[in-house]
Amino acid sequence: MVKVLSLAILHIGPSGQSVTLSSEHELSSFSFYQKGSVGEFMTFMSKTVAERTAPGQRQSVQEGNYVAHAYNRGGDKQLVSVMITDQDYPVRPAFSLLSKILDEFATAVPESSWSDPSAVSFPATAQYLSKYQDPKQADNIMKVQAELDETKIILHKTIESVLERGEKLDNLVDRSNALSAQSKMFYKTAKKQNSCCVIM
Repeated sequence: MVKVLSLAILHIGPSGQSVTLSSEHELSSFSFYQKGSVGEFMTFMSKTVAERTAPGQRQSVQEGNYVAHAYNRGGDKQLVSVMITDQDYPVRPAFSLLSKILDEFATAVPESSWSDPSAVSFPATAQYLSKYQDPKQADNIMKVQAELDETKIILHKTIESVLERGEKLDNLVDRSNALSAQSKMFYKTAKKQNSCCVIM
């Protein structure tokens, strides 16, 4: 099942250490007792991958059943976005979101507030985490591809139904041919039977 578990925006300081500016986790699939540990793991993985993603680079790092997709925008701001998904999540919509969320964050949140991460308010992180749970709805190209696949399936079903109908028509034609042969035999047999009884 395709699932986004975490979405985070981090700032890489001059020392190379990352600071989480905004993050959201979707941990409803885990039990109450697991949520704390899983949340800590997501934060740790986000920070670790962010610190090891070079400026201007995009990368995907797999750990077990999870993949961390990271994008370091580079430049003077040194912002990195990290999205942790299950291994079935498609890469293109992941990087599309990472680029989009960094652009929006950079314009919506002033750089002066980054020094105090608790003061940073960016509700779009939670909205995108929810929206991108279904990559087909979030990514226009995947949406069009899904529609094309659906059309192809419908077209295939239509052709199959025509073939089935054609096969049924062929069976009817064969039956009518067989009926005609039987009718001819019946006529000949009836004629023979009736010929003995004709009075002249």
